[in-house]
Parts: sequence; structure tokens; C-alpha cells
Amino acid sequence: MSRYKKQAYLFLQAALCLLLLCCTSAAFAQRHTISGYVRDAQTSENLIGAAVYDALSGQGTTTNSYGFYSLSLNAGDSVALMASYIGYGRQRLSLKLTKDVTYNYALSPNTSLATVEVMASKEEKIEESTRMSTISVPIEQLKAVPALMGEVDVIKTLQLLPGVQSGTEGASGLYVRGGGPDQNLILLDGAPVYNATHLFGFFSVFNADALNHIELVKGGFPARYGGRLSSVLDISMKEGNMHEFHGEGSIGIIASKLTLEGPIKKDTASFIISARRTYLDVLARPFMNKEEGVVGYFFQDFNAKFNYRITSKDRLYLSGYTGLDKFHTRFENNDTYNNSSYYSKETAGLGWGNNMLSLRWNRILNNRLFLNTTATYSRYQFDIDVQNQDRSEENGEVTRESSSRLIYLSNIRDYSIKTDFDYLPSPSHYIRFGSQAIQHQFRPGAIQLTDEIEGDEINDLKQGSKTAAVEASVYIEDDVRLSDKLKMNVGGRLNSFFVDGETYTSLEPRVTARYLVNDRLALKASYAKTSQFIHLLTNSGIGLPTDLWVPATKLVQPQRATQYAFGAAQTLLDGQYEVSVEGYYKTMKGIIEYKEGSDFTTTISNNWETKVTTGKGWAYGAEFFLQKKVGRTSGWVGYTLSWANRQFAELNYGRKFPYRYDRRHDISVVLFHQLPRNWNFSSTWVYGTGNAVTLTESRYIVGAYETVDSYSSRNNYRMRAYHRLDLGFSKIKTKSWGEVVNTFSLYNAYSRQNPFYMYFAGAKDGEKASFRQVALFPIIPSFSKSFKF
Repeated sequence: MSRYKKQAYLFLQAALCLLLLCCTSAAFAQRHTISGYVRDAQTSENLIGAAVYDALSGQGTTTNSYGFYSLSLNAGDSVALMASYIGYGRQRLSLKLTKDVTYNYALSPNTSLATVEVMASKEEKIEESTRMSTISVPIEQLKAVPALMGEVDVIKTLQLLPGVQSGTEGASGLYVRGGGPDQNLILLDGAPVYNATHLFGFFSVFNADALNHIELVKGGFPARYGGRLSSVLDISMKEGNMHEFHGEGSIGIIASKLTLEGPIKKDTASFIISARRTYLDVLARPFMNKEEGVVGYFFQDFNAKFNYRITSKDRLYLSGYTGLDKFHTRFENNDTYNNSSYYSKETAGLGWGNNMLSLRWNRILNNRLFLNTTATYSRYQFDIDVQNQDRSEENGEVTRESSSRLIYLSNIRDYSIKTDFDYLPSPSHYIRFGSQAIQHQFRPGAIQLTDEIEGDEINDLKQGSKTAAVEASVYIEDDVRLSDKLKMNVGGRLNSFFVDGETYTSLEPRVTARYLVNDRLALKASYAKTSQFIHLLTNSGIGLPTDLWVPATKLVQPQRATQYAFGAAQTLLDGQYEVSVEGYYKTMKGIIEYKEGSDFTTTISNNWETKVTTGKGWAYGAEFFLQKKVGRTSGWVGYTLSWANRQFAELNYGRKFPYRYDRRHDISVVLFHQLPRNWNFSSTWVYGTGNAVTLTESRYIVGAYETVDSYSSRNNYRMRAYHRLDLGFSKIKTKSWGEVVNTFSLYNAYSRQNPFYMYFAGAKDGEKASFRQVALFPIIPSFSKSFKF
């Protein structure tokens, strides 16, 4: 038996034994099951992660990603079943359990629209949960964080969490526990997002007004997630109000957005649509001198979701996203001298964007078994179009005429089908299992060059490499309570990747354990193996659209990682505060980088596999997180101490070197406070060790003009430390038709000159040659007006 077949056989054998054990234990117990949904009473939105617990026995569970819960308790017992969710009032169901019961909770918000104060409720405490390295950010808190140019940004808020870095000033990249931007699995309603940025990386593609739930997993990955090494960002869109028509939107300095939602058929079907567009191109147009040239840029995105309740047990969801960035330039020159004239025109366009579609059907198969099937389509593409025209005339006659055009296209496209089961045989077991198949198509580059000189045309078309691959996986996990103190999430994932006649497999065990020292303090530990069968070839690391997605091949191995984590979690002062401390150690192999002298331009017409080198990496550190979710004052403090290194045989003489975003210290302080008379205040302060950069140590002049730089090692210097203070003030005005919120914010309030990049400046006008830094953003005030109706 081959090694791959043996791995699959052992995995399936263990999974069947686990299911048989759980089914047997449930069969011998005399139990009845209470199941149903927990929803928002005003909108019928599913509440994800709501706590459902029996106040008498202490047994409980949480709702899944569709608001479904199931709890089996002893037959004949009296039950006081409470449902609660942060920001909502509790609801209680009292009965004597003599049969299976279906009950749907409708919780009412216990805060008005005119406040971001979050009231306490009985939810699953941080020390009770098995999971670690996982953080959920309430949407209302996310919207209250002071934002660059007034644009609320999901990813920039996540960058304020421990273990997460931004990369560079203002960028919307995610660098989690020493990993790269390609190592994050970003899901929007189950569909992968391959480029999550607008405006060359300064804003993310996610419109907060259309979102329902955001969860970031940095380690201790449950087996249901796979395909990436560093993190999972799982984002769910709103489903649309089932009862009433509502809307919200905002008008800002650079962009405006509008969200509409309401019932298609009351209590049966609903919709939500959301659109956003910048008007940088419109605002800049009056200030441009068309004779000197025109530069334009805009981005837009559109979200839509339709929700149909087929029966009390069946529900259908259709959601989609499309986004587009467009950047263009045009320069014209028309010179006349005596009887001669010369005309030239240069235009360049750059466009990139994502298209995603997700179709979900979920069904309650029985009161303990929940099924969800998801089909997704995802496509990311960018294109470059550069055109040149030249014409010379002498005494009114054309003496020379030429034109050229360069077109470059690149994309990645996925079709996926995934089936997930949630099985809850007893309060001591929460079993999830399922499978997924993905059909990838990679097109790292296709270029067409057209030249026409005095009637002679040259047309050179190079398709580049076009590769198809199939990724398949099965998984099973069980969140099992072994005793009152010990709880574990045990699972595994079996992956296969088929490309160009090559087959890669990986068996990935996942274990997380929680041990209660007392009622408020828990010790936690996790172990996870992960694999990634796709790579990102990047020049910059900040998510520019010239990044190329490529698959593992016969020459380029998949990426693989092993991560260990351990820590402690505790609630303080009656659950008002949550504190956690975690340490982690991660090893990575199969990481790729461009070889010296290779970059994006050299991969256009050549085989990219010969332009890269493969290496390994290490990341380790400790994280501290203190969070207050309730009361008039809320927020968090996060601190990360970390190391991240890389090693490639063909780079840096084979020696280990710091990763570009290795950052020893990272601190964030986030504060929200509700002031009297509907005023709200928010602030963030961040500090980080400077990024590692490669700088020349000496420069020589060879011959008359040529200069040669000498480098000692890669990333051998550090930029200045980064720190910044942002402030935000908002005033809420209640109207007869809804509310208006006026928000004023200051980005970089004390105008710290944080380095964006460094360059070498030669000796000039008595100044010595030196390295100088370029700062990108000084203090930036912004104003936005938002509304709800």
C-alpha cells in the first residue's frame, strides 16, 4: 500500500471510529433534544456564536454560522434554556423535557441605534471555549475605529490585534504571526478573496455596512479550515431584513456608499444590496492641465445577497460581490518648429478586481444534524494596456508614423463545491465533518505586443503558462468535553492536489485543549499542521496588482507549516474584561521568492518556475490581549513580542535573515467611550519596531558612469520605529425618519513622520551622501456624514 493510500485509510478509519463512539454514547443515554435558530427579532438576521445554555444543569452550546443550535438533555428534567448574545437581551424557555422540542429564539437589541455601548450578557466566556488564537470583532466597534480619510476598513481594524501586522504605512495587508499575505485564507460567504485591497493596498474591499460577522483565526485551526498556513479571516454578509425596508449609507471625502435591505416576501425572502464608489477622478479633474497630461483613478464595489426560507428546515442563500479598480494616464505632446511638427500620445491603463458568487443551501436533517452545501465561483484578474503613437511631419507631409500597444492579462479562477455537517449527539460532543473540491485555473501571464512602423506590423502574442489543478479535501473534528475541567477539539484534514500529472497529499492533525484551573482561569494549548498548494509571487508585499498567483508544480513544492501554541485565558470583574496570553512557535517550508535579478517583468515571457527559489521560515513570539466589550467605555490593549526569519539557499549566501516584516515589538491601544448628548469618542495608538530593509553599505564608481553597490546581507538595517495616534468624534442626531451621524477624525494626530521607504541620496550642495526616508501621511483630518433609515 502506498504512503498516500495508507494515510487516507488511517484517517478514514479514525473518523469512522470517532463517529461510531459518539453515536453509541448518544444511543445509550435517555435524552431529548431542543433545537432551532437564534435570530434578531427586528431583522431575522441569524446570530452567529450566540450562547444557548440550561441554567439548571449548566449544559450549553453555541449557534453555528447560520444561527442553528442543538442541545440534548436528560429526559424528564426541568429545563430553563437561556439564549443570549452580546448587545442583545436574553430570552428564556422553561419546560419539562418529555419529548424533542423545536424552538426559535428572537432576541431584541438592548441598545438603541444612537449608541455603540454594548451591554453584558451570558455568552461563552473566553476560558470556557476550547478555541484559542481566535478573535471576533463586533461590527459596531469596527465602524467606530478612527479611519484613514473616513473610510471604515475591516482589515485595518484587524491590524490592531496582537499577532497581526500591517506591513507598511496605511496598507490593508495582513501579516499574521510571521506569515506572508498569500498565507491568509480570506472568505466572504465561503468564497475565497485573492486580492482584498483597493487603491494600491490602502483600502480593503469589504464594505462594513453589508457585514454581519467577522472572525480571525491565527492558530489552533479547526479541521474545517484548510489551504493556508497563517490565518483564516471568515466574513459573513448580512442576510437582509425579513420584516421592514431599511437603508444606510455615508458620504465621505473620497467615497460614498449606500446599503438597502428589506423583505421580498415578508418572513420568507429578503435581500440586501450595497454599493460603494470613490470620486477621486471626478474631484481631481478640474485641477488637471490637459495639455500636460491626465491621471485618473477610481474604485467601486457592489455586494448583493438574497435569502429564501423554503421550509422551516430548508434555506437558500445567493450572494455575490464584484469590485474594480481602474487607473489610467494620458500624456500628449504637439510641437511645431518652422515647417516641422511632431505629435506623440501615450496612454496607460491598469485595472484589477474580484468577482465572487456563492450559492448555499442548508437543511436541518434532524434535530441533531445540520447540513450546509456551498457552491462558489471566485475570479481575480488584472490587466495592463499601454499604447504609444508618434507622428512626424515636414512641410505638411507625414515623414514617420508609428504605434505600439502592450496588453498584459493575468488571473486566477476557482470553482468549488463544499458540504459540511454539524452533528450534536450530546452536550459533550460537537462534531463537524465534510468535504470540498476546488477546480483552480491559473494564468500567471499572457502578453500581446503590437508594433506598427510605417505600415509594417509586428504582432507578437505570448500566452504564458496556463495551468489547471484540482484540490480535494475531507475533514472531521469533535469539540469534546472529557471532564468538567478538560475539553478538547480533536480533528484532522486530508488534502490532495492534482496538477500536471503530479499528486500531492497531506494529512493534517489538529488538536486544541483547554483545562480549567478554576471557574475563571483556563490553560490552553494547540497543535496544527497546515498545507498550502498555491503561491503568491510578489515584488512589494503590499498587495499591488502585479502580484501573480501560481500553483505548486513538479518543480515547485507546496508550502507546509507546523504551529504550536500555548497560553492562558481569564475573565475579570464579573466578565467585563477578558485577558489572554499566548506563546507560539511556527515552522514553514516550501516558501518561494524571486531569485536575485528576477521580478515581475522577467516572468511575463519566461517560465516562472525557473525564476524563483524555495526556502523555509520560522516565526515565534508571545501575545498579550486585554479586551473590554461592555459598558460605556470599551476597547482593548494588545502587545506582541515576535521574531520572523527566512532562509533560502540562493539568497543572502544561504544565510538566515529577518523577514521583511519581522517586528520585535508591536503595541496597540484602542478606546471607545460614549459621551453625553449622543457624542461618541474613539482613539487608537499604535507602536511598532521599524521594518527590516536592505541598504547598501558602500558604493563604487566603475569607469566613467557605472556605479556598483555592495551589500553585506539582506534586511540588514531597520527603519525608524513606527507610532501614530488617531482620534475620532461622532455626533448622532435622531430624525423622524432615522438618524444622522456626523464624524470627524484625525489620522496621525501628532503628525509623526513615519517612514514609508528609504533611498540613497548622493553628496550635493555641501551635504554628505546619506540614506533618507520618505514619509507618506502627515496629519490628515477627515469628515463623513452617515445615515440610517
